[in-house]
Amino acid sequence: SVLITGGTVRLGKVIAERLRAEGWRVITSSHRPDAGADIIVDLAEPMGAAKLYAAALQMLGGTPPDALVNNAALFTGDPAAITAVNLEAPKKLTMLMAGRETGVGAVVNVLDSKIINDLRCDAICHRSVGASEHPSKYGWSKLELLDWTKKAAMQFAATLRVNGVAPGPVMAPTEVHEKAGEMLLDRRPTADDVAAAVSYLLGAEATTGAIIPVDAGQHLVEG
Repeated sequence: SVLITGGTVRLGKVIAERLRAEGWRVITSSHRPDAGADIIVDLAEPMGAAKLYAAALQMLGGTPPDALVNNAALFTGDPAAITAVNLEAPKKLTMLMAGRETGVGAVVNVLDSKIINDLRCDAICHRSVGASEHPSKYGWSKLELLDWTKKAAMQFAATLRVNGVAPGPVMAPTEVHEKAGEMLLDRRPTADDVAAAVSYLLGAEATTGAIIPVDAGQHLVEG
């Protein structure tokens, strides 16, 4: 079983469809009542993550999900809501997943390759960048989630494998208009490519703390 936040639209929908085809029992969440999700919950609310996890447990007869894909994200809007959905909810859900009593679960956080490229690996891997150092709340939240991915992989190794997928120019948000940027490969990445990376990490039992860029090599191109 796998819980996918934001699993009914755009990238989340593609991930959900691939995992269903591979035999996973997929549980999706959305904040929109008309989205067709299995669980309707607003992750911007203080108790949103806890409500979501409790609902998933109920659906699974009290058994924790085998896997979690933290995909839901806000790109623009209220800064507090962006932080809650993009960073705090994934952290809370990961900690709830880590409390499992048996087995080792898997968590995949959906990040953003452009953030990695813009701020360079040394800034990302060796220190936590504050909000004042990044021009957008979305970018800051994804950067902090990347840092959390590595910390959670170490902290919860007994019960969880925690990894990340960093999509490149796959699906630009409808409210954002920017160029795709330079890539090493001739082939632009697709949502299916991202879903394949998520699928791999969910099954990679010897991998934790890894970040897979799915960006046609864009993170290697100097800006």
